[in-house]
Amino acid sequence: MRTLQQRAPKPASFGVTNLVFIGRSLRHSLRNVESLVMAIMLPVMLMLLFTYVFGGAIDPSGDYVVYVVPGIILLCAGFGSSSTAVDVATDMTNGIIDRFRTMPIRSLSVVVGHVVASLVRNLLATCIVIGVALAVGFRSDASVLEWAGALGVIILFILTFTWLFAAIGLVTGSPSAASGYGFALLFLPYLSSAFVPTSTMPSWLQGLANHQPITPVIETIRGLLSGTPIGDNGWWAISWCTVILILAIVWCTLAFRRKAGQP
Repeated sequence: MRTLQQRAPKPASFGVTNLVFIGRSLRHSLRNVESLVMAIMLPVMLMLLFTYVFGGAIDPSGDYVVYVVPGIILLCAGFGSSSTAVDVATDMTNGIIDRFRTMPIRSLSVVVGHVVASLVRNLLATCIVIGVALAVGFRSDASVLEWAGALGVIILFILTFTWLFAAIGLVTGSPSAASGYGFALLFLPYLSSAFVPTSTMPSWLQGLANHQPITPVIETIRGLLSGTPIGDNGWWAISWCTVILILAIVWCTLAFRRKAGQP
C-alpha cells in the first residue's frame, strides 16, 4: 500500500505577504476614524495655536508661520508614527500572531504592514497640514527640486520613527505601555529648533537642542522650503535618520523573533 506523503504548503512570497498585511493595516486605519482625525487635527490645532496665540509674541513681524511650519510637519509625523507602537503591541498581545505562526508566511510582515500604513497616513496628514499652513499665510520660495528634497527628508523621518515606534510596541507588555513610551519621544521636537531658535534657549540646554536628531532634520526642511542654504544640516539629518532606521529595524527583527518565536 502506497503511503501518501503530505507535502508542506508552499510559503507565500515575501512581496505578496507584505501586500496582504499592508492592506490589512490600511483597512484598520480607515476603520479607526477617531485616531486618523486626531492625527490630523492635533498638528493643525498646534499650528493655529502657535501662529495666532504665541506667534505675535515670538515674532511681531507676523512671519512666524513660515518659521514654525517645518516643526509642525515633524510633530505631525511623530504623532502619527507613535500610533504604530500601539497597533503592534495590540497584535502581539491579542493572540493573532500565534495564528499567523501556523500559516506558511513570514509573520514579521505584520510589522511591515503597520509601518507602510503609517507612512501613508502620515503623508496624508502632512499634505493636509501644509494645505492649512498655506491658508494661514505660509509661503515658500522653494523650487520643485527643493520641495522634492524636503518631501524625501520627511519620508525618511517618518520611516525612521515608525520603525522605532514599532520596536517599542514589540518590547512593551501592553498597548497602554506602548502608548506611554511612544508619547515620551514626542517631546523631542519641543527640545529642538522647531518652535524657537536654539540660540534663545539657556546655554545648558543649547547643547542638547543642537545635537539631537530632530534639529538638523527641521533645519534641513526649513532651509529647503525657504530656499535658503542648509549647510551641513542635510548630511546630519540623513545620517541621523539612517543610523536610527538601521538600528530600529534590527531591534524590531530581533524583538519579533524573541516574542513570536519565528524567524
